[in-house]
Amino acid sequence: MKNKKFPLTVFFLVIIVAVFAQPKAVIADKIIAVVGNKIILKSDIENSINDMQRQGIEIPENARCLSLEQAMGIKALVLQAELDSIPVSDEEVDADIDNQIRYFISQYGSKDELERVAGKSIYQLKEDFKEGFHDRKLAAAMRNKIIEGIKITPKEVMSYFKSIPTDSLPFYETEVEIGQILVYPKASRDAEEYCIEQLKDFKSQIESGKKEFGTLAAIYSEDPGSKDRGGMYEINRNQKDLDPIWLSKAFTLKEGQISNPFKTKFGYHIIQLVSRSGDDAVVRHILKVPQVTQIEIKKGLEKLDTVRAKLIAQTLDFGAAVSRYSDDDASKFTAGMIQGRDGNFLTLDQLDKDMVLRMRDLKVGSFSQPVEYTDEREKKGVRIIYLKSKTEPHRENYKDDYNKIAQRAIEQKKEAALEKWFNEKTNHYYIMIDGEYNNCTSLKRWIEVANANKK
Repeated sequence: MKNKKFPLTVFFLVIIVAVFAQPKAVIADKIIAVVGNKIILKSDIENSINDMQRQGIEIPENARCLSLEQAMGIKALVLQAELDSIPVSDEEVDADIDNQIRYFISQYGSKDELERVAGKSIYQLKEDFKEGFHDRKLAAAMRNKIIEGIKITPKEVMSYFKSIPTDSLPFYETEVEIGQILVYPKASRDAEEYCIEQLKDFKSQIESGKKEFGTLAAIYSEDPGSKDRGGMYEINRNQKDLDPIWLSKAFTLKEGQISNPFKTKFGYHIIQLVSRSGDDAVVRHILKVPQVTQIEIKKGLEKLDTVRAKLIAQTLDFGAAVSRYSDDDASKFTAGMIQGRDGNFLTLDQLDKDMVLRMRDLKVGSFSQPVEYTDEREKKGVRIIYLKSKTEPHRENYKDDYNKIAQRAIEQKKEAALEKWFNEKTNHYYIMIDGEYNNCTSLKRWIEVANANKK
């Protein structure tokens, strides 16, 4: 089987950490490699592979060789980062750990379930993570230092492109650059007051013991993210992905206390603090969204019809119109352009169905009529769609796909710079590799240095 390699430029984007309890039949651990004063244990490699399997990453036949190669590469980068005194703060490491813990909680459904599967408390997991995350942060900083300043010229891009056999060039489906101006019409004051009165009534029923918070949330909450869990969320005070008003309100409550109704950009809420431990908390909440009527929708359509007329007359730039009128946070700072895996270029399967339908009647450079739109939260809005560019299905070519080719070319150049750095640096470190890995072709460079150290 051909040797499959995990590029170092990709490896640093993947978090591989061992958080789960060791099996009851424990195999005696041992040191299988040393880089300088850094050791790598057999269990480190086994846990990495087990965690990759849990994350759904395809495991090649030579996974242990590749994992050891990457582990040794990280140790070398950490050694050099320490020598160069590259700073990594505890705050940065703690923030990464908190994000990882939240990811695992989301995967397992709750903090309790994560602790059960891991066989450790959240506090113990965080402590176990510290050294590995600190090293990962240092290694990434050292890697960035090695490749900083690397640029690529059009001549180099052309040379890279010509080196690719024609039958190996990728085939692209239709791709578009598409943007939107999205407006959420404001509900009437009567609709807002109705939501507030509903939430006050829910609070009264819960506090009197007539109803359970979770029961009311499951029936009445309009938050699809928590409705099926009775409105429950496990949160951290430092989370950046939550509405700051909502998060702040949660941490002003005492355990068991229910807030008065309050407003965020999503609608009106009540929150109950179920439990709290430091910066971590468990809460329940109910969201009610004031209903927008056709009267407000009509006003929104008229507003965007005026905006469209200015766009067509070229008295208003699309980016300026987005900044001035759009309520879409996701594209507010991208001049209204919707982002995909490859930046602004999206395949049709990455668009919502309504946008695909509207796009069929658009020519490149044109703007749709204002249309009604309902988002994934069932919130009603009005939007204009702008088709900036569109490609037909085609084999990759230098003219139409220059940016993609250039991105691959510069990544290859960075990878070469990293390989050169490792080739030069490994000779200066003490290297030891256990004999069971002598047949690993991906470790050839490391094995040669290890053998030289024995002489």
